[in-house]
Amino acid sequence: QVRLEESGGGLVQPGESLTLSCVVSGITFGRNTLGWYRQTPGQEREQVALLLRGGDTIYADFAEGRFTVSRDFAKNTMYLQMNNLKPEDTAVYYCNGYATWGQGTQVTVSY
Repeated sequence: QVRLEESGGGLVQPGESLTLSCVVSGITFGRNTLGWYRQTPGQEREQVALLLRGGDTIYADFAEGRFTVSRDFAKNTMYLQMNNLKPEDTAVYYCNGYATWGQGTQVTVSY
C-alpha cells in the first residue's frame, strides 16, 4: 500500500524559510512524478511544484524563484524548500503521487 506522509509545517514570520518533507513508502521511490499542492479553506487545491520522474521540476508562478523541490532516494523523501515566505503562502500543503495524497501539513505565515 502506497503511503505519503508530510511533515515540517509550522508557524513562521514573513520572509522566513521552511522545508517540508514527504516520505514515500510502499512503492519504489522515484518511478513516478511527485507533486506538492496546497489548499486554503474554501479554495480549490492548487499545484505548487512537480518533481518529474527524470528529475525535472515545474513550479507554479507564485513558487518560481522562492520554492525548490528536491528528492533524496536514500530516504525515499521529497522536499519543498520554501524561502521568503509570505502571508498568502499560508495553507495546508499536501504531497501527491502514485494516485495517493498525504494527510497534509499546515504552514502559517504571520507575525
